Amino acid sequence: MSSLSQLFVEAGTLMIAGMIFVFAFLGLLVLFINLVLAKLAVAFPDPVVPTKTSQRNNKANRADTVSPNVVAAIGAAVNQYRQKHVKKK
Repeated sequence: MSSLSQLFVEAGTLMIAGMIFVFAFLGLLVLFINLVLAKLAVAFPDPVVPTKTSQRNNKANRADTVSPNVVAAIGAAVNQYRQKHVKKK
């Protein structure tokens, strides 16, 4: 029984040592990558792309507006669905 508990202690020690080693290695790897990327970002900055601004505010040409016909169709579909699927109490 003594040798079994000694094996468990040794296994636990090896496990903790391995976890510490992996944690330290990954931490150093993250630090190294951040340092290298910081130096590369100074040497090779991202290009700035100028944005084109449109002076027109025409609602017919805007992609984020919804046609009133589409809103009416959705409303009619919702009403039809609610009439067919009435929740009975």
